[in-house]
Amino acid sequence: MKNIKNNITLMQYILLIHGVQMGVGILTLPREAAEKAGTDGWIGIIISWFFSTMASLIIVRIMKKYPNGTILDLLTHYFGKWIGRAGTIIFALYFAVLSNVVFIREALFIQAWILPRTEIYILILLLSIPSYLIVRKNISILGRYSELVFFMTLWMALFYLITLKDAKWLHLLPIIKEGWIPIFASIKMAIFSFIGFEIAFFLYPYLQKKEQASIGIVIANTLSLLVFLVITIGAFAFYSPDEITMYNEPTIEMLKVLEFVFIERLEIVFFSFYLFVMSTTVLPFMFMTVFCTSHLLGKKDHRSHLAWFFLIEFVYVVLFPPSFDRNTFSQHIIEQVSLILAFAFPLCLWGYVSLHGLFKRRAIK
Repeated sequence: MKNIKNNITLMQYILLIHGVQMGVGILTLPREAAEKAGTDGWIGIIISWFFSTMASLIIVRIMKKYPNGTILDLLTHYFGKWIGRAGTIIFALYFAVLSNVVFIREALFIQAWILPRTEIYILILLLSIPSYLIVRKNISILGRYSELVFFMTLWMALFYLITLKDAKWLHLLPIIKEGWIPIFASIKMAIFSFIGFEIAFFLYPYLQKKEQASIGIVIANTLSLLVFLVITIGAFAFYSPDEITMYNEPTIEMLKVLEFVFIERLEIVFFSFYLFVMSTTVLPFMFMTVFCTSHLLGKKDHRSHLAWFFLIEFVYVVLFPPSFDRNTFSQHIIEQVSLILAFAFPLCLWGYVSLHGLFKRRAIK
């Protein structure tokens, strides 16, 4: 863990967390926000950002109590070996299910938009090869990959600004037209878009300048907030309030109005590049999964566990062919677990370690 080759810079730390939050949810976020709160759904996103940022800062404060280890080491230090192992199993299962949900959703989107006649298990097999080559390395490689993808896909924002030339901003007015209840109802949906910041439990010991962890995680959450707001508010202005709920992925559908002489369907090209953005979500989850399983068995090399992970994933999609409905059902289940591990768990753990430190100082006096 002290190996300098495994260290990550502040930029990599920020973009790892930001990349995990991008995922596939942004493709459907405008529609889901509109279904819950109409064109006021963007307000729920801001409130979700606030709660996510508070939970993120609590995670950083917890890790300051044990800066040279991950959350798995911290649990063992404070609660003993068996609680530490139980926590490792829980995190391993959590990240494994998250990886499964996002990985399959990525394959489903590829099938729906690019390769409709290709079987899902073929897509999973093809995606597994580059994924294995990246995840088999250490966390610093994932950090560099997140940096590369971020700067490689910055140009995509320009196309969204072009689509807004004919936007009708009056669709957003009046603000809070149906009261606060629909907005509060949208928070639970919007907050899942920020899920992923809990990987800070594992990134903290690798951060070169740990004193910058708090500002780094705030920047990561804020960067994600800006992307979500631009996409969501832009979609609200582009579509009519009733029309936006008719499209499953309004984020991609918006691009159909753009036409070039040399490109017939720009949205397909756009989505092909967005696959790189999706990979910055699923690859860290895969890494955290095999990191936990390797830690549980006391192994430093996680490559064999990663190979088993992809094999199990392939067998799963062969035996149980996935669909959007099944994947959405799995997503709703993991959302409930995410609320516990990303929000309730850090708050309770922070209270415990703070009281533990207070009583320990009093005992010394």
